[in-house]
Amino acid sequence: MGAVTDDEVIRKRLLIDGDGAGDDRRINLLVKSFVKWCRSEPDEGDAQYQLMLSMLSQCEFSMGKALLVYDMNLREMTNYKQMYTDIECSIAAAHEKIADYKKQILQAKRIRRNRQEYDVLAKVIQKHPDRHATLRQLDALGEELQRLNDTKAFAEDKLELKRKQFHVLLSTIHELQQTLENDEKLAEESREARMEAESKA
Repeated sequence: MGAVTDDEVIRKRLLIDGDGAGDDRRINLLVKSFVKWCRSEPDEGDAQYQLMLSMLSQCEFSMGKALLVYDMNLREMTNYKQMYTDIECSIAAAHEKIADYKKQILQAKRIRRNRQEYDVLAKVIQKHPDRHATLRQLDALGEELQRLNDTKAFAEDKLELKRKQFHVLLSTIHELQQTLENDEKLAEESREARMEAESKA
């Protein structure tokens, strides 16, 4: 037959020895000892009986140890389940905190952006005068505009008067020129008549 592998040896030992503490072997030995005690002679029975009691104590001790280990494993499993639950709760709380922090970061960014916009608007507003100063300037400009309109009307009236006076002056000059031309024409005619009369004499 071929060589036996380590895995097969370990598997056989576990099947024979139970959990590795030798309980099955002790029980088998105890049964064999009990059978041997039943078949033993009276003088050998006491020693065999003490041996069985010793083996029984070892089995009870091993059983008690196994129960303690089992209870300890149950407590550990309970602790692990509680730890798992606590970890899950911690993870859920961490996710909630992360979500809250993200919201706070977004809000902080929005506030910062609004402040920057407010600063820009404030700088623009500071470059312009306030409302009262603007109203005073508008009133002053209105009064100045009214004065200019009055001055314009006065200048237009004066210009109209000068235009009329100039028209009268042009008419007078034209009449005077016409009169001078008529006088020159009469003088010329008188001179021609006199010259003609002198030539006939």
